[in-house]
Amino acid sequence: MIETTTSGVAPEPATTVSPTLGWHDRRLYRRGIPHRILSGAMHYFRVHPDLWHDRIRRLVDLGLNTVDTYVAWNFHQPRADRAPRFDGWHDVEAFIALAGAEGLDVIVRPGPYICAEWSNGGLPAWLTARDIALRSSDPAFIGSVERWFDELIPRIAGLQASAGGPVVAVQIENEYGSYGDDHAYLLWNRSALLARGITELLFTADGPTELMLDAGTIPGTLAAITLGSKPTAARDLLRRRRPDEPFVVAEYWNGWFDHWGERHHVRGVDSAAGTLDAIVADGGSVSIYMAHGGTNFGLWAGANAGQGRVQPTVTSYDSDAPIAEDGTLTAKFHAMRAVLGATAPVRVPERMPVLPPARVPLTHCADLLAGLCAVPALTVDTPQPVSFEQLGLDAGMMLLTARPRIPAGEHRIVLSDVRDRAVVFADGVPLGIADADNRELPIRGTGATVRLEILVENLGRINYGPLVGQHKGLLGPVLVDRRIVHGWTSTPIALPEWTADDLLRATGTGPARTEAGFAVATVRVDEPADTFLALPGSVHGVVWVNGFLLGRYWDIGPQVTLYCPAPLLRAGENTVVVLETDRLGPVLELRDRPELGPAEEYVEEFD
Repeated sequence: MIETTTSGVAPEPATTVSPTLGWHDRRLYRRGIPHRILSGAMHYFRVHPDLWHDRIRRLVDLGLNTVDTYVAWNFHQPRADRAPRFDGWHDVEAFIALAGAEGLDVIVRPGPYICAEWSNGGLPAWLTARDIALRSSDPAFIGSVERWFDELIPRIAGLQASAGGPVVAVQIENEYGSYGDDHAYLLWNRSALLARGITELLFTADGPTELMLDAGTIPGTLAAITLGSKPTAARDLLRRRRPDEPFVVAEYWNGWFDHWGERHHVRGVDSAAGTLDAIVADGGSVSIYMAHGGTNFGLWAGANAGQGRVQPTVTSYDSDAPIAEDGTLTAKFHAMRAVLGATAPVRVPERMPVLPPARVPLTHCADLLAGLCAVPALTVDTPQPVSFEQLGLDAGMMLLTARPRIPAGEHRIVLSDVRDRAVVFADGVPLGIADADNRELPIRGTGATVRLEILVENLGRINYGPLVGQHKGLLGPVLVDRRIVHGWTSTPIALPEWTADDLLRATGTGPARTEAGFAVATVRVDEPADTFLALPGSVHGVVWVNGFLLGRYWDIGPQVTLYCPAPLLRAGENTVVVLETDRLGPVLELRDRPELGPAEEYVEEFD
């Protein structure tokens, strides 16, 4: 007879066998020796590769014995017609090897879904554009994941501790209990990892509620927890359900991320250190999320969905982590180090070198539409506006053009479903900004046709919840009053793919005549060092540094400065290009401190 728990789920085995990590009697063992995982989350795709080694050493100095990282599928394979990249910044194997060389174990979380406040939760936009059931046993979804895992998982398997590498554990999917209940899919995910050579410890990770654990855990696999508070309640819950398993917190949220237009989240040092202390008590294992957050460079920041609107995540992923976005060792670092019992000297400097403050004039050199249209792109003519997905576009912007006749008098341009933000022009004159809160703009007609241009911006793909994979663009008709406008030309503006030549084309169309558009600043540096860029007076746009797309800025805050790491600069002249959609300010400021906005203390709790 098989004993069952009150939830109807068979209890898990009292022990597990893997080459390195195992458990029995609620204790974790590493090759037979009692062990605690003291891990910190750091994502290679959020840290410039020239700084991987420095940041890993800071994790060691924090007192950690392990680093864990997600693998972002869309970062490696943004286009379906190109093979995944594993070179340069995409070289996850090099990152893992660096961690191992510093004496750290490594936990890999390959998804394929990762959440992580990362665009689309790590799923490629070309995949979510298809009519398939995401994160399920739908053969169309699994088939794509299989091909990705064929590329990725053998690379991870070759770096397992059993093969002389540092990888000691691999996560199955990611917080699946917060999403769905397709256990066949989870079992397939585990089998897919095993079939491709994973022999080290496998585990799931879910929030500490019955609902999440029912859907997210699978028999014979360690069930880890994610939480920001109440570790004692979570420990008790797991002991009732998995009485022989060790207490492992796969994500301890010691800070939180920020959305544009909201306040900057922080968590008090005493609160963060106190909860950490309660987690590691009695042999508990933990991964601090984030130990070092890094930056959502480019346009990789994700978004949430709430109250009928998108909530885009800011460029910084500092997350009030113990190791700040620029590597600074914070008060939280030292408090957590004490909790973790670290006694070895700190080897790294408290802070990386920074450039002195400076103000550099911005030269406004091109109008917005002229600059954007100067970069070659394939256009599509259709009766109705097309989506980003129909253009094969992941991130950036799209320009839609039509020529409706506007009768004499006052009328309205109505964008029935805009995702996420649009600047609307009539004969080159801005009519205003449209978004989820403001979908109608006034227009005065004369009875003639007008050149109606709508510049639509994707502010970040949703990374969590049932709306993951939601499409971007103008997803409903555009109307003049109640009359639908037909006959559109759509142009993709793939900003993340722009080259140095594209930037020269965009900035060389001047002279500028409007408040929005492209501007250039020349920054002279004797020796590269970190800096923090601010654009006082500018409203909304993106910034490139020496051709590298640094990220988005927005005067609604909370983030004011963009972190520019030293490896992006060079001795001598450096070129900063600004694309401003609304109103350009006069200067670029280099600051010696980050400004992430007015703070609000935050602790995520589960009831």
